[in-house]
Amino acid sequence: MNETKLKKILNQRFGIPDPVINELKQEALHSGLELEEVALRRGLIPNKAALYESYANELNIPYIDLDHYTPDPQAIAALPAELARKFKVVPLLQLNSNLIVATATPEDISLLDELNRRLHLEINPALSSPEAIEAAIDRYYPQETPRAEIDTALIDLEAEEALNVCRPDQETISLEELANQAPVVRFVNTLLEQSLVERASDIHIEPEEDALIIRVRIDGLLQERGRFSLNLHPLVTSRIKLLAGMDISEKRKPQDGQMEFRNNSRRVDIRVSSFPTIYGENLVLRLLDKSSGPLKLTDIGMDETLIPQFQRLIHQPHGIILVTGPTGSGKSTTLYAVLNELNTPEKNIITLEDPVEYRLPGIRQCQINVRAGVTFASGLRAILRQDPDIIMVGEIRDFETAEIAFQAALTGHLVLATLHTNDAPSGLTRMIDMKVEPFLIASSVIAILAQRLVRKVCDRCAESYTPEPELLKRLNIAPETTFRRGKGCPACGNRGYRGRLGIFELLPVQPEIRALIMRNRSSEEIAAVAIRNGMKTLRQDGIAKALAGLTTPEEVLRVTQDI
Repeated sequence: MNETKLKKILNQRFGIPDPVINELKQEALHSGLELEEVALRRGLIPNKAALYESYANELNIPYIDLDHYTPDPQAIAALPAELARKFKVVPLLQLNSNLIVATATPEDISLLDELNRRLHLEINPALSSPEAIEAAIDRYYPQETPRAEIDTALIDLEAEEALNVCRPDQETISLEELANQAPVVRFVNTLLEQSLVERASDIHIEPEEDALIIRVRIDGLLQERGRFSLNLHPLVTSRIKLLAGMDISEKRKPQDGQMEFRNNSRRVDIRVSSFPTIYGENLVLRLLDKSSGPLKLTDIGMDETLIPQFQRLIHQPHGIILVTGPTGSGKSTTLYAVLNELNTPEKNIITLEDPVEYRLPGIRQCQINVRAGVTFASGLRAILRQDPDIIMVGEIRDFETAEIAFQAALTGHLVLATLHTNDAPSGLTRMIDMKVEPFLIASSVIAILAQRLVRKVCDRCAESYTPEPELLKRLNIAPETTFRRGKGCPACGNRGYRGRLGIFELLPVQPEIRALIMRNRSSEEIAAVAIRNGMKTLRQDGIAKALAGLTTPEEVLRVTQDI
């Protein structure tokens, strides 16, 4: 955004005085974020839509919320996909020789002139956010095949080039030099770029007896992306380890590394883990998109009745709120959303994480480092001497950490933490299993939120269907009930699902629940009372989302079958 206009909007529309704007500028400078992003995270602007609406008014052009606007097919056909991606615009409506396009840079006259020259149409801009434009381009200009499968022949060719780098007359070239050769660099960059296009969260590079297998995790499930010559393995792993600051000569011990990958305007933080296996080093890359940032509570899938209830609980001045679920169920995402909600200049918020996934301006974040003696327990002790208001503990793993966390809650701090349990009532009994005194649990725990992630039905290929009677019976759903599912299309890689959302089970610790904790009752008894008092279970929330067309009954059963 134009800085002069942005400052005017912050002043006049949102009432932010100049001294505060200057503070925001300094914070943006140090954090690497845009000024408007800092203002949003500080809670000085209600939401991004309000900011862009004000900016559009200032420019005297319309603001378009692309999540709730369907472009005219004639307009989509008028703008080729390569131009939409190159100029980052979404065509909205064509009226004779006029084409209205959504752009995040409407003041870029050269962009509008270039589109005019190429299309021979008068280009009229409307404003939308960069994130919404990128998502809309993916929706309305899907690849004919998933990017990770684009031209397997090209990938194979680059792999062969990489293998041919080491010819008999070059046997003295070091592995490090080979890993920096152009074919290897292209192979790794292509792998990363394709994985980002497909919204992969992890890349697995796995050596087998006779092949190198590459798999990616999309929407929670691993999918194979190719089998390559095993000779490629040392080149690919060495290239990635060099980028991540790891020791390429050490192959017998596990290592951890980190690197940043830039793809156009996206900055992706990549955590790399190596692990020795009988066939060679196994690498797993975790992709964290910095440009997306942490979500808000309204973005993670909570329904409209649950959000205000949960917001009241997290704004309590002291106590413990636990978020539970298995690995990969979105617990960290929920905690980051909570921290975003609570982050104000009046609060001192400190976190202990393993590892730090997103950097939050205005929050002191500490990463666990066992070698340096920074464990959850020792770090938590040190945090209590830092005058915190709110403490976030990545995970309560043992009695020592639990004991300190409960002491912090009893002495006036709000503590947020995660646990690995199947449902919310089990979180309470898990604390007892860790030898925490029942009276401490009853007096300190405010609420427990259990969650899972389900895949979302792809909106581009959704169709109505009736599941098998046996499935409906298992979920206690009336026969012949109609749901939505994706039949498969290029936008979702023919999987029928695109993206994920949470299903939740919120258990506030009310007086009746406290009495059961004090009497050391089972999780089943606690669950029965909580349900009688109005708690919606994970499965019930999942079924409600399936009935709303957001996911499918099969997906709900898949993620809740252990409950």
